[in-house]
Amino acid sequence: MITRKILLSAILLSSASVASAQTVGGPQPAAQPQSQPLGGPVIDGICLLSREAIFANAAVGRAASARLQELTQAAQAEIDARRTPLETEARALEGQPDNAENRQRQEALAQRWQALQQSAAHSSREIDATRTSVMSRIATEAQPVIAEVYQQKNCGLLFDRNSALGGNFANDLTADVVTALDARIQTITFERERLPQQSEQSGADTAVR
Repeated sequence: MITRKILLSAILLSSASVASAQTVGGPQPAAQPQSQPLGGPVIDGICLLSREAIFANAAVGRAASARLQELTQAAQAEIDARRTPLETEARALEGQPDNAENRQRQEALAQRWQALQQSAAHSSREIDATRTSVMSRIATEAQPVIAEVYQQKNCGLLFDRNSALGGNFANDLTADVVTALDARIQTITFERERLPQQSEQSGADTAVR
């Protein structure tokens, strides 16, 4: 029965229709590690930095994450508002006689589900594009701050802290960069990116076959 496939599509759509909560930086350790399993001497001129921890801990990163959460919830609400009446209609068609009129209603409903699934996928891409754009803006703001702290610490090389397996982290610049970035910028304003609609095949295609 087409209606059973429609209801299955409803379950799949409700479980992951837009996107999970989006943040500028995922969960990160504190900007300055308190201890490391390996020690060793401080190596002059070699410094460490975690961009992810900057995004997660700086005030502007936290503000951006909160705003992205708002945009994600709004996008999800749009999909939910369209999904609810379709679920109701799909349940109403369950158990109805298999005649030409009901088959036509089922086919029309399946097409509406397909359109909704495509809209959900499009919204997810827009949220991802927004997140990418915001991270780029914050990175641009952070770059001169990183350069300033780098010079203050007399660094000669800068490595990604997240790729270090251990050692002496005394030359970790992350905490200083977060402090300096907070002094430079506290928040950021942006709206959801709008992307052109794409002609695409959806998993809902199988619901009408």
